[in-house]
Amino acid sequence: MYISKLKLRNWRNFGTAEIELGETTYILGPNASGKSNLLDVFRFLRDIVNPNGGGFQQAVTSRGGLSKLRCLAARQNPTVDIEVEFRESLELKNGVPDWRYKLSFSTEPSGKKRPQVKAESAYRNGELVFSRPDAADGGDPERLTQTLLQQINSNEKFREIAQFFERTLYLHLVPQLLKHSELFVSRQTESDPFGQGFLKEIAGTSSKIRQSRLRRTAEILKEVIPHFEELKFVKDLDTGYPHLEMRYVHWRPNAGWQREDQFSDGTLRLIALVWTLMASDNLILLEEPELSLHRKIVERIPRMIADARKSRRKVGGQVIVSTHSPDLLSDNSMEGQFLVLNPGKHGESTSIELPTEDDLAAMRAGMSAADILLPRTSESIGTL
Repeated sequence: MYISKLKLRNWRNFGTAEIELGETTYILGPNASGKSNLLDVFRFLRDIVNPNGGGFQQAVTSRGGLSKLRCLAARQNPTVDIEVEFRESLELKNGVPDWRYKLSFSTEPSGKKRPQVKAESAYRNGELVFSRPDAADGGDPERLTQTLLQQINSNEKFREIAQFFERTLYLHLVPQLLKHSELFVSRQTESDPFGQGFLKEIAGTSSKIRQSRLRRTAEILKEVIPHFEELKFVKDLDTGYPHLEMRYVHWRPNAGWQREDQFSDGTLRLIALVWTLMASDNLILLEEPELSLHRKIVERIPRMIADARKSRRKVGGQVIVSTHSPDLLSDNSMEGQFLVLNPGKHGESTSIELPTEDDLAAMRAGMSAADILLPRTSESIGTL
């Protein structure tokens, strides 16, 4: 299943927004334009349904409360609206979506001033599955402090939506946490977006699948890492702790091996990126994957994404990438949906623009997204 459309009102930087997503979508924009905030919509929905994450209340509270989530331009209507449409195939974008879920929330008008569900609904093939508030909510307003989406006893008929959000992956790997993850085990963050448990994830994969993925990862990395030869998984004989080892070309046959604490930050980020792209057929959020990487490698990221996704046994899944890197966007053969964020003037909300037909024609003729679309983000910086 894919997210085909996202509609927002009063979410962070965005007063109103309606966007269509592709199998791979690139979010372009200058610093502080809202790239991370747009990705955070999907993380927010994931946190609501995370069984260990505290649900709707914690998802709002962990982001600083509703005052931090509500768009500053929302002067008249204080309600935040999120609407998501799902389709089994992105090739069929017309007609009624397979699923549609909408959540609206604000603050309790009195009392504890907690986040409160103002409206929640789900449709399957155009048929209403549920709509809130309902009679039960009217008799017990406390119910509106939770979404039905997060409640296993209530979401059976639309649990497919909850499971989709729960499987969403956000990857923003911090190499030092991976290199020294044994020092941070007790403080590992929920859903591990920063890579602390990456080695344990590899260890928990069956031997056959693990070897296949590492072999394919090595094939992809050989194209971008000079003198790289081999990648393998090992366990420490004394502690049983998992490790990755890489071998580089060396004049001595058994020399040239390094363990992950000796890898460069960029190498670790590349390994995690390729592994994640191959391991998941879910929604993957990549925030500025170009960090710590040489520009020549950054140029290859779109091709690496495509190659890694083709290496999966299962089809499906989406990738959303936020970036403002001209190197990453310089490949004139890259494919996907492009969203250009333009911050408004004087604190007004951010707008989202799609490439025009002229833009697409120029890109088909051989120009890159860096040539055509990035200059618009420079122009937006000048308006601030």
